Amino acid sequence: MSGHGDPIPMTSTACGPLRGVADVPGDKSISHRSLILGAMCVGETTITGLLEGQDVLDTAKAMRAFGAQVTDHGEGKWSVRGVGVGGFAEPDGVIDCGNSGTGVRLIMGAMATQPITATFSGDASLNGRPMARVTDPLALFGCQTVGRSKGRLPMTLVGARTPVPVRYVVPVPSAQVKSAVLLAGLNAPGQTVVIEKEATRDHTERMLQGFGAEVSVVETEEGREITLTGQPELVAQHIEVPRDPSSAAFPVCAALIVPGSDVLVPGIGLNPTRAGLFTTLREMGADLTYENERVEGGEPVADLRARFSPDLIGIEVPPARAASMIDEYPVLSVIAAFASGQTVMRGVRELRVKESDRIDAMAKGLRANGIVVDEGEDWWTVTGAGHGKVAGGGLCASQLDHRIAMSFLIMGMAANAPVRVDDGGPIATSFPIFEPLMTALGAQVSRDV
Repeated sequence: MSGHGDPIPMTSTACGPLRGVADVPGDKSISHRSLILGAMCVGETTITGLLEGQDVLDTAKAMRAFGAQVTDHGEGKWSVRGVGVGGFAEPDGVIDCGNSGTGVRLIMGAMATQPITATFSGDASLNGRPMARVTDPLALFGCQTVGRSKGRLPMTLVGARTPVPVRYVVPVPSAQVKSAVLLAGLNAPGQTVVIEKEATRDHTERMLQGFGAEVSVVETEEGREITLTGQPELVAQHIEVPRDPSSAAFPVCAALIVPGSDVLVPGIGLNPTRAGLFTTLREMGADLTYENERVEGGEPVADLRARFSPDLIGIEVPPARAASMIDEYPVLSVIAAFASGQTVMRGVRELRVKESDRIDAMAKGLRANGIVVDEGEDWWTVTGAGHGKVAGGGLCASQLDHRIAMSFLIMGMAANAPVRVDDGGPIATSFPIFEPLMTALGAQVSRDV
């Protein structure tokens, strides 16, 4: 089961050139944060370009449950009338976060320092993912948690009645953990300090500043030190959500491996903490260019043009780049299959605890399609077959993971035999228009009904 209904088996078949403009949805990370910070403001925040995938819709429902007025005005336009910092109401029912690890962890952080109790749950995939990495630092504020063994959902949080600020060193690179602690620090007196040894996506820091919070970021011997002054009055904003680089990865990568392709993906957010995949692809020899570079809403943005690149080569991806492309390793491994030589990916332990164990899921699927893969706890290598030599023909288990499903559908567009996915249903959580968008470019993706 997909967790979103009956399984949807899908097949992707080799196609002619992919051509045209790929208007991918809004950035998921910024969409989540826009709703949560809007709910913690006084006044009405307006949002355009919100990603309307299931993950973000679940966050919108959660903000309503905590007392905010969240309104869908159609065509990606939303408004949030907030309750102010510390103003969350106690929800009547369970907060169901579906498949979204980002959503549940950020929402837990936002409520952890408020004197209310809430129970969180999700689909089968989310309920199997570890939450202790977030609940452990939230306990330092005074928040109490009761959940299943190994820190799994369903879980009840009892918010701190007299929260205290914390100083926390994030043990592994995780924007979700960092963001949860910063959101918790909003309703704690004094200064909350988060130190990360490796920089992760910084949307939370940027957006907190945009909403009027006092946030400083300095580099120290310990790492990147973020200091938040608690109990601000956040000011409602207008947010224009840039398009999601993680979603852009799929039409971009498809264009690189399908002969004759030329695809333009406009308005993509190129925050340096998110753009590691595009840097890596260019190092592999991809014909990928940035056009019309600009700044929108404090975020760097550009139009990406991707053209067929038959001479891709395998490389060693620097471990320090992992945090800036952690969600893109699955589709990168597909590109690596079409490259010549070996692509080595290290420092990617975080992939083991995403929507699925992504290293295991991709390794099994790639092998089912004739590709040689080696793996360890925090590394894996893909030995490329080269252009025109990827066998395909495999059945791949998506393991309730949208990025696994989309990655193997991209592979099928250039493999010698069709590639099948057992369940494409989870794709709706992050990229609900994936099928019509890719089909409009010329892809052959079908549902096996």
